[in-house]
Amino acid sequence: MNHCENISWQDALERLKQGNKRYAKSGEFSGDVSETIRQDKADNGQRPFAIVVACADSRVIPEAIFACGIGDLFVIRVAGNVVGAHELASVEYAHEHLGVNLALVIGHTKCGAVGAAIHGDTEGRVGTLTRDIREAIGSEKGERVASKINADFQAEKLKKAFQNLVTVSAVYDIASGKVDFE
Repeated sequence: MNHCENISWQDALERLKQGNKRYAKSGEFSGDVSETIRQDKADNGQRPFAIVVACADSRVIPEAIFACGIGDLFVIRVAGNVVGAHELASVEYAHEHLGVNLALVIGHTKCGAVGAAIHGDTEGRVGTLTRDIREAIGSEKGERVASKINADFQAEKLKKAFQNLVTVSAVYDIASGKVDFE
C-alpha cells in the first residue's frame, strides 16, 4: 500500500501538524516501522509526502516528531539545518524524482550550531556552518529567535531554488516536543 502518493502540499502540512500533536501529547513514536511496511517500501519504492531539512542534533528525530514511519518523510539532516549545495541536490531529487510538493526546514531549541554562531565560533570546519548561520541571524542573541530566523533564512534558499516547491519553516521545542509553525 502506498498511502502517501498524490498528496497535496496542504494535506502534507496538515499531516505534519497532526502527527506532531500526537507525538507531543503521547511522547511516543507512533510511525509504522513494521516488517510489512519495510517490505512494501523495499518492493515498491519510497513515496514520501514531505521533505524535512532538520538539524543533525540527536535530540531531533523528524520521523518521531511527526509520528511518521518508513517511507513517509525524505529527511535531510545537517548541523544547524543549513542549506548548501548537497542539501539543495537532495531536495531536488525528492521534489523532481519522487514528486514531493512540500519542504519543511525545521530549527530547534538548544541548537549547538546556532549557539556557536551566536557566540562567534567560526573557526575550523564548524565555521562553514556557523558563518552561514551568522549570515542568517545577524546580531540576534536570543537562541530561540535565532533558531527561527535561521530556519526562515534556510527556507528562503529553497524557495529561490525551487519555485514549484512549497517551503515552510518551523521551530521544534526539544523539551515540550511541540513544533511551532508560526
